[in-house]
Amino acid sequence: MEQLTVTKKTGSDYQLFVLSGDFNAYTAQNIQSEIYATIEKTNVVIDLANVNVLDAAAMGIVMATHNDAEEYGTKLYLLSPSNEVDRQLLSTGFKDLFNIINSVTEVK
Repeated sequence: MEQLTVTKKTGSDYQLFVLSGDFNAYTAQNIQSEIYATIEKTNVVIDLANVNVLDAAAMGIVMATHNDAEEYGTKLYLLSPSNEVDRQLLSTGFKDLFNIINSVTEVK
């Protein structure tokens, strides 16, 4: 099992979480509460360009974060999903629900 590396960067009106590795039930626990707490205060950008695996548990975190953003008046952005992540998003039927961006300059 591969690990998940998380790098955080702060922008003017967002918090960026750069993920690399497997985003799954085992690795997601490490950042889940931090993402939830952040979306209450500011926009969240999750960089998924280097994510190899996105399982149902991680997808649940993404969905919950999206729902929390609507509740708190913030936004969730998914930055450059890898091919694997894109396939997973398509398979759920919810891909059109998300703000998918190619650069942090697209954060509004």
